[in-house]
Amino acid sequence: SEVVVSWRPSAEFAGNLYRGEGTLPASPQDVWECIKPVAGGSRTKWDQNVKAFEVIEAVSDTVSVCRTTTPSAFMRIISPREFVDVVLMKRYEDGTMLSAATNVEHSLCPPQPNLVRGFNYPCGCFCVPSPGEPERTELLSFFQTDLGGYLPQSVVDSFFPANIATFYSNLTKALKKSKA
Repeated sequence: SEVVVSWRPSAEFAGNLYRGEGTLPASPQDVWECIKPVAGGSRTKWDQNVKAFEVIEAVSDTVSVCRTTTPSAFMRIISPREFVDVVLMKRYEDGTMLSAATNVEHSLCPPQPNLVRGFNYPCGCFCVPSPGEPERTELLSFFQTDLGGYLPQSVVDSFFPANIATFYSNLTKALKKSKA
């Protein structure tokens, strides 16, 4: 699939708001099964940027506090990170599925000494059905992440667009593999 990545300065912090947009060769439900933020989900298997994912607290059926850990990246210039977010999952009448998140502090999840604490500002993914094409899904993703630590903004700016394109590519491969 082709993905278009764009960005603009964030209104939330001193970095950028990134947008990824692409069409995936699978139903919205299949895409959702690959990306939904749940413990034991498939994301840790195919997404090279998710080393571990855990639910710290289930607030309701649709809201939870979660910790995501990431491996080192960008030829180890970027150290392993952890992110603690409140996550909302929602399904709309038209079949669109959404996960939205933003950073939060939680008493059961203090910063770990071997990880840099990063912060996700309002972000999320929308799985939107393609009209008349049940086996195609428009995926919109929005990221505005402060990676924390002492990374120059130029490193972050050169990392994120390619990283988002790789996310879509790896997701497409995971979807094809699940159908095989």
